[in-house]
Parts: sequence; C-alpha cells; structure tokens
Amino acid sequence: MPSSVVDADRLRHLQSIGILCGFGAGAWLGAAEAPTKLVTIGISPVVVSLLMVAGVFLARWSVPALVRGTGQIAWDLRQAPHLVIWGILAGCLWAVANTLTIFAIRDVGLSIAFPLWNMNSLVGIFWGIVLFNELHHAGVRRWLSVLGGAVLMFVGAALLAWASSAQTKPQHAMRGVLAALAAAVLWGTMYIPYRKAYLTGMNPLSFVAFFTIGELVTMGALAVTYLGGTSRLLRELVNAREALFWLMLGGFIWVVGDLLQQYATKYVGISRGIPLSNTNQLWGLAWGILAFRELGGRGPSLYAQVIGGSLLMAIGAGAIALSSVTAKEHSGWHEAAHREAKRYGVSGDYVQAGLAGRESDSPVSKIRSRTWVDWAIVAFATAVFAGLAIVCQVPPLSFNGAAVSVLTIILLIFVAVCGAALWRGTRFS
Repeated sequence: MPSSVVDADRLRHLQSIGILCGFGAGAWLGAAEAPTKLVTIGISPVVVSLLMVAGVFLARWSVPALVRGTGQIAWDLRQAPHLVIWGILAGCLWAVANTLTIFAIRDVGLSIAFPLWNMNSLVGIFWGIVLFNELHHAGVRRWLSVLGGAVLMFVGAALLAWASSAQTKPQHAMRGVLAALAAAVLWGTMYIPYRKAYLTGMNPLSFVAFFTIGELVTMGALAVTYLGGTSRLLRELVNAREALFWLMLGGFIWVVGDLLQQYATKYVGISRGIPLSNTNQLWGLAWGILAFRELGGRGPSLYAQVIGGSLLMAIGAGAIALSSVTAKEHSGWHEAAHREAKRYGVSGDYVQAGLAGRESDSPVSKIRSRTWVDWAIVAFATAVFAGLAIVCQVPPLSFNGAAVSVLTIILLIFVAVCGAALWRGTRFS
C-alpha cells in the first residue's frame, strides 16, 4: 500500500467537511428519536424499535441507490468483502441498542435519556485510541482536550442521571438510566466496524447497506421473543397501523443522521466525529422540551440540572472534537490502515484513495450510472412511505407545532449544506 500521507491542505479540507457533517449528524440524530415518544400512548417499545428498523432498512438501500448507485456498492463489496461481516455485526449491536433507548425514553423521558446514552462517545474514544492509532502523536494539548472533555461529559451525564430521579418514580428512573447506559456501551462498540471500514477505504454509502441484515434479523428475533410469538406481533402491528408512518419516518431520519456521522467518523476519526455527532443531546433536549413540552410544570431546579448537564456534555464534546488532527497523528491512521489492508488483502490504491476522500483510480469504481434496479429500489421505498402516510393520523400527543416547524427547517438546512460540501469536496467518497 502506498505509504504517502494526505497533503496538509487536503487534510484540513477533509477535516472541515468531517466537522460540518458531525454537527449535521447531531441535528438529524436528535430529530430521529422524536417519533419514539409514541411509546407514551401504549405502543410496545419493541414494536416501536422494529418499525424504526423497517424505516432504516428502506433508507439504507434507497438513499445509496439514489446518490451513488448499486453498481458502486457492488464494486466496494468486491474490494473488501470481509466488511460485510463487520457491517452485519454493527447492525446487530445497533438493533439491541436502539431497543434499549426506547425503554429509556419510556422510563425517564427523551431529554434525560439522550445525554445518558451519548456516553457512547467515551467508549468510542477508548476504541479509537487502542485499536486505530487515534491521538497517537497528537501532543499534550490535544490529549488534555480529549481527557478534559471526557470528564465534563461524565459530570454532565451524572447530573442528568440525578435529575431523572425527580421526574419519575425511583424504580422507573433506575431502569431507564441503566437501559440508556447499556445502549451507550453497545453503540460505542459499534464504532469499531465503522472505523475498520473507513480505514480500509469503504465508502459510507456502501457500508450502511450491509447493516440491514443484522438489524432486521436481530430486531425481528427480539420482537417475537419479547411479545411471545408472531401472532402477538402481528396484532401489535395492526393496532399500531395509524402510527406506522411516523415510526418508520423516524428510522429514515436516523439513517440520514447516521450517514453524516459516518462521514464525520471517516474524516476526523471516532475520537472526534462521535462527540461532534453527540451534540444530538442538545437537539434531543430541544425536541423534548420545545416540541413535546417535557418537564412542563417542573421546578426551576430540575430545569437547571437538565440544561446544565446537557451544556456540560456539549462543552466536553466540543473540546474533544475541536482538537484537530495533526499530520503526525494522521500518519498513525495510515499505519492502522496499512495493517487492515495487509490483514484482509485489500488493494493499496483502494485504501489510499479512501483516506484521501476520493475514488480509486480503477475504471470500474468510476461507474455512477443508475440502473433500473436503483430506480426500482427508490420507487418501492417512496411507495411504502406514501401508502403509510395516507392511512396515518397525527398522534394524540401535546406538541408545539411552531417549534416542530422551525426544527424541521433547521434539519433541511443542515442536510443541504452538508450534502453540498460532500459533493464538492469528495463526490460522496
């Protein structure tokens, strides 16, 4: 594999794209959990998670087919077939973690649960340092930024956990806190397959397509086991038919945020990209308090704890994320990439191109034309969502329509800006 590193100007440009995508991911991931508020009107948490996975499945195939084409996905698969297994494993971890977050939201609320499961960034930082040479040769100041940010995130999470006992019954609060923290561990570990994929040169739009197998199999098994059989599951789905659109939409929104998070992870690493995307805790707070009026009627001390804890975690995440990658540290990434390429027999040009944010020089990899398969996938996903939208109803929840509209407009601005930056800078590579 070529040993050359990315030149300084290109490295700075890729980092700026990664940081932008991290912030965009935070906004979209924060919005994706809002539909899970439907658990408060009697829908089983595992049914909510299963339906979100169904939306995720449609998004993970339709978005890459539209943006890049299945021909490109097939090309990536031939270059690094071992990553299919890692993608399936990541999907299994995601499905379990996502289900745990539904239970956490039910027991302690969206604005409390969000920051707790965002402790996943600390787990991700650990794996990035140990397995992928992140922060190696980064210098004392950057190490202090990361460690200081980690301490702030821990303090903020502890403050929010304490606040949860004032919002719900003690036994429910403890159960919700444990569910959120377990989700944090699983999601933090899920970033190992992410980083292996992007050090190897895999395109994020290709890698996300492999998640669906693990997600669907794991979530289907969880739903059938938890509910006591397929017949009970079918009855639950029929009873929830008027909410199917909103829950599957939540999964679709999550995939948009996840794609931006994956680009952030690719270009600034786990130790920076994940804390940046974990600004979703502030967006979760905004949706919970502004859109769904969580914590309404509570005392000012509880508001101070929740908002103060979230801000502490956000400041900590910022300190971690904004400690820029140096040329020496980036050379460590190349060493880790070389190790991955040697271990799995991946082409050196393919790996180097991925690190530089460009396509491989192979003519096959430059095929971008859409086939009837791509358009059929997009048409099927569109038809499913359109059909569900016809029969859906606005859930009987108290929410602020003006706040929902403003937050939605912000989401669209983020995805437009991030998409334009990715296209101009990397052609979505």
